[in-house]
Amino acid sequence: MKTLIVSFYYEPELGAAPSRITNLAKGLKAMGVDVDVLTCLPNYPKGRVFDGYRRRFSMKETIDGIKVYRYWTYATVSKNPFKRVLAMTSYAMTMWSFAFKRKLIKSYDRIIVQSPPIMVSASAMLLFKKLYGKKVVLNVSDLWPGSAVELGFVREGSLSFKVLSRLERFIYMNAHSVMGQSQEIVEHVEKMFPGKRTFLYRNLQPVENVCLQPRERSSRLKFVYAGLFGVAQGVLPLLKSIDFVALGVEMHLYGGGNQADEILEYIKDGDKNIWYHGYVSKQEMNEELKKYDLSIIPLAASIHGAVPSKIFDLLPTGVPILFSGDGEGARIVKEWSFGLVSPYGDYKALEENIKAFKEMPASEYTAFSGNCIKASCGTFSFSKQLECFKQFLEA
Repeated sequence: MKTLIVSFYYEPELGAAPSRITNLAKGLKAMGVDVDVLTCLPNYPKGRVFDGYRRRFSMKETIDGIKVYRYWTYATVSKNPFKRVLAMTSYAMTMWSFAFKRKLIKSYDRIIVQSPPIMVSASAMLLFKKLYGKKVVLNVSDLWPGSAVELGFVREGSLSFKVLSRLERFIYMNAHSVMGQSQEIVEHVEKMFPGKRTFLYRNLQPVENVCLQPRERSSRLKFVYAGLFGVAQGVLPLLKSIDFVALGVEMHLYGGGNQADEILEYIKDGDKNIWYHGYVSKQEMNEELKKYDLSIIPLAASIHGAVPSKIFDLLPTGVPILFSGDGEGARIVKEWSFGLVSPYGDYKALEENIKAFKEMPASEYTAFSGNCIKASCGTFSFSKQLECFKQFLEA
């Protein structure tokens, strides 16, 4: 079976989106599927095309045996909505240069298209489903435009909302089947189009070295946040609201995003027990996480369908979770006893959860850690999920 994956993101970019697509491509390749990738010149999350890829309109490279076809896009991480739309629309247009590879496109048995960005997925649907008549599996990681409304980017009922809603309906309707990153996404699609074939594909991580034993708590608790510093995460207001010095704990940060400069400015005096370690590769991060006792995972708004992938990154390391938010992510942490949960913005409740971990018996902390490890080898195992997905794809 020969498969093309179409995505706005791919390695060497960093973050949940490129990691998810890269893991999918490499996982299918390892299982004998012939995989190609169609993506843009790498620029995420810094908003600048990476060294070695600049001053090009297109290029082809091979990474780990996977052929990657790249096309130009307007690169930016600006908060300006016009610039963000321009970035997505530019790639939605330049990818049509791939349409001239007729013989290659006809050789694909399946096309997997990532959404959002919704303009990119709609353009890919026109190209591969409408023009070439290929079977398209839509990979939905966020429910746009609903997520855009909940984050305040788009006003419900506005012209842009109506356009995005039409695009959303178009891609769901024309997809041969849909894979969703959360149960809420799967249920949303099935409600819109009853009978549509769906698959729950969580953003699990392939980890070679799962902790063999549950962790023991350190005498001085060290917390970690690894991911994007953006509006959806709300890391900056959380840091400003929690007195880590008074609590006697450390907070360590990895990653970047549009709030990164403000966070660095806030902690520059070095008197807040907050440390920033910059960008770290996915492989290095798996080892870095093992240095810490707990991870704080914030979700700034109630975003229907959103489940932070950081939950699944942490499970193999045995690091328990302090979840600040609600929705499906909070329910997973509670149901599986991966840690403690508080509503986002309720920093008093978050402080109480921090104190609870400081004061709880060592056996209780170890039990949380053991729950994470056990789940990473069972229900939330990347390899087991991929085996089921390959069967779904073939069917």
